[in-house]
Amino acid sequence: MTPAIEVRSLSYRYPRFDSRLALEDLSFSVADGECVAVLGPNGAGKSTLLLHLNGLLPESVSPKPSVWIGGVPVTAASLDTVRQRVGLLFQDPDDQIVSTTVFEDVAFGPRQFGVDGGHLKSLVEHSLGLVGLRGFEDREPHRLSQGEKRRVCLAGVLACKPSVLVLDEPTSGLDPRGRREIKALLQSLPGAKIVATHDLELAVELCSRVIILDNGRLISEGATIPLLANEELMLAHGLEKPHILLHKHPHS
Repeated sequence: MTPAIEVRSLSYRYPRFDSRLALEDLSFSVADGECVAVLGPNGAGKSTLLLHLNGLLPESVSPKPSVWIGGVPVTAASLDTVRQRVGLLFQDPDDQIVSTTVFEDVAFGPRQFGVDGGHLKSLVEHSLGLVGLRGFEDREPHRLSQGEKRRVCLAGVLACKPSVLVLDEPTSGLDPRGRREIKALLQSLPGAKIVATHDLELAVELCSRVIILDNGRLISEGATIPLLANEELMLAHGLEKPHILLHKHPHS
């Protein structure tokens, strides 16, 4: 079966910065319906990787692809198709909110794909209902809490009906209730998901598999609980064994 995401020998160096590779020879795949966490210390390359999955990086897309989405290579010619298939949730919702009302913000993406009129209105209402914000259509996004802003952004992503969700630190800056709500919402959503996170409890509860990056390289990948229970591996790469596993695997 064709993977939802396939990355083959992906390397990347930011222009105008130091000569260090931000990503070095990464290869992995994500199956349809699978949820995979991308873990690693700050500067490991997690966000850089996610930006490659819908063609936001590299700055000019190479004719020789390193990323495939549902079998479609990410090239300059396929960007419109890829960006409709891949919904990307940024780490900072203020980087993603573009409009003065919640309705217009959620409607922005579908409008780019030609949705309008009554279909657009019902799509926005449905998407806001999915994230628990029904009735927020006329609210001003900048007056919302961080958790509400993040859910507005997620509604905008879902309104485009992607087959792949790419999420950068979806629980950062949220209080415990906000984290629980986002986790429950993500668990309810179909399709492939890849989640870059420092929230290791989220990885345990949501993801069947994890990928560990450090200095732009893929260090390890495998089933979530055995990998995260490996305290020596975790500490070597700026991570800690999550508390949720301390009682389950006290001697790992």
